[in-house]
Amino acid sequence: MEEQKEVLNRLQRSFHSGVPLPEQFRLAQLDALLKLMTENEDQILAALHQDLNKPKFEAVLSDIEMVTNEICFAINNLHTWMQPEYVSKNLATKMDDCFIRREPLGVVLIIGAWNYPVQVTLSPLVGAIAAGNCALLKPSEISQATEKLLAELIPKYLSQECYAVVCGGAEETKKLLENRFDHIFYTGSQPVARSILQAAAVHLTPVTLELGGKCPCLIYGNLDIKAAAKRLVWAKFFNAGQSCVAPDYVLCTPQMRDDLIPAIRDTLESFYTSEPQKCPDMARIVTDRHWNRLTEMLRKSAGKVVMGGGSDQQDRYIAPTVLVDVQESDVLMDEEIFGPIMPILTIETLEEGIDFVNRREKPLALYVFSDDSKVVTTVLEQTSSGGFCSNDGIVHMTLQSLPFGGVGASGMGSYHGHWGFETFSHRRGCMMRSWVLEPINVLRYPPYQESSLGWLRWATTVKKKGWGCAVM
Repeated sequence: MEEQKEVLNRLQRSFHSGVPLPEQFRLAQLDALLKLMTENEDQILAALHQDLNKPKFEAVLSDIEMVTNEICFAINNLHTWMQPEYVSKNLATKMDDCFIRREPLGVVLIIGAWNYPVQVTLSPLVGAIAAGNCALLKPSEISQATEKLLAELIPKYLSQECYAVVCGGAEETKKLLENRFDHIFYTGSQPVARSILQAAAVHLTPVTLELGGKCPCLIYGNLDIKAAAKRLVWAKFFNAGQSCVAPDYVLCTPQMRDDLIPAIRDTLESFYTSEPQKCPDMARIVTDRHWNRLTEMLRKSAGKVVMGGGSDQQDRYIAPTVLVDVQESDVLMDEEIFGPIMPILTIETLEEGIDFVNRREKPLALYVFSDDSKVVTTVLEQTSSGGFCSNDGIVHMTLQSLPFGGVGASGMGSYHGHWGFETFSHRRGCMMRSWVLEPINVLRYPPYQESSLGWLRWATTVKKKGWGCAVM
């Protein structure tokens, strides 16, 4: 634990010395991170395969490309992001420079997750570097091979004065959180997030929490069933369902369910063959503990398994599984599934589906499949979620120009692209005053005069447009 303190002291000294502040330093570190990704792609893919049996195709899309795109987007836009943002002024400040200056927060802690252990550790780091911070990374100990690889590579490519990796489990993380940081960025579960909030409260440390929740997929109205099944199955069973933005459950009418099930069955066989366990494109459950949790949920569920249901503990395999006749009170609806299990629940009307979603905690993502734009708009306007995507799943989070984050129980704060830069920046309001109007300042100095108050109110009032009245 003393080693943690020594590392943190080193990062704090570097930050207070101004090492990570210059634009050229930030660009150099982002370029070095890009080299880390490109020069070690095979090692990264091997680690992800060892941890999750992740297919190369999925690993490249979700961990390699997501991070490299994030880095390049930051490099291309950093100069613009760093510029002062000039703001509107009133009559009393017409001769002054008034602007917002983005400044780094200091030394930030980034705690990664195991399901996309490269992406959710290094993507926030891109925002932290771009904003001029020092950063301490804590990869997930559950994805052991990736944790070890990141601990080896980060010091080789990035400045050891400003960036470091610490490893360990729950006890080491608990000790780490006893230290004062300038920001904590956490990706993971809600129970751990609560403990992080409690630890952060001791130092009044701001936090960003990227959590999860049960992301609904509402399918309603007319649509291409075969295309919908392909997009739904891909989003649900990508990474064996171990995605915080995976569709957690499906809501549809009984007729839609009866049409959808054969399309899902055909799609599953098309994607993963009739023997998914032998298919190289099917990932595995990360640990025995997570496998046991999922198989226990399946065992206790009152839903009817219509596809899949098989499992193999030695291989940490669970077949892509679909259940029907699932009720709201079912064990599968108690918590985020985070595995290759898809419950289908039935509704009679769109309003019933919206009400079902709104009775539960706000999800990290909400999906609606429909060719009717009115259906899509109604769901969008009458629900709340971290992100929203119609007629597809997951892909909304791949666009760097969109913020990614939760709301309510699914998290707080956001990142990706410019939003990551903003998350790790303090927006400092600045006013550079001129001496030109000093003769007029007599109006605000004692002894106070009623007539002076009237002039000051006139000079500082904001007019409400179109109403012809003043608003203070």
